[in-house]
Amino acid sequence: MEFRYYLDQINEAVAFVENNTAHSIICFNGPMGSGKTTLISSLCKKWKVTDPVSSPTFSLVNQYESSSKGSIFHFDFYRLNHPDEALDFGVNEYLDNPNPCLIEWGERIETLLPIAHSSVDLKINDDQSRTLKIINR
Repeated sequence: MEFRYYLDQINEAVAFVENNTAHSIICFNGPMGSGKTTLISSLCKKWKVTDPVSSPTFSLVNQYESSSKGSIFHFDFYRLNHPDEALDFGVNEYLDNPNPCLIEWGERIETLLPIAHSSVDLKINDDQSRTLKIINR
């Protein structure tokens, strides 16, 4: 499933992601600047997260509270050199619970992901629009 959008259509992109992902673990993959954090931030806003949403590049994980989804975990694995680094801080404990896990650079821990997860692959087009492709595994 693919959806093409401009940044001023982020709400439509969020609705597409929300309506077409089948799992609570969602990996957001794409090049730097493709809109992973923007999409996650907008998704959290729709889920009524009131805390500021920012990419956890250095802390690796941020936890947000949502009145509609409970605890939401936001990961950024850009800095990982090996999936074992995610194991060192206990990523499996997060992935084993039913709460939403929104993972930037999820391809870096692909070997650790459960079989049942969704991927949102982002691409920047020549006209600066984005194309997102959802894959449910």
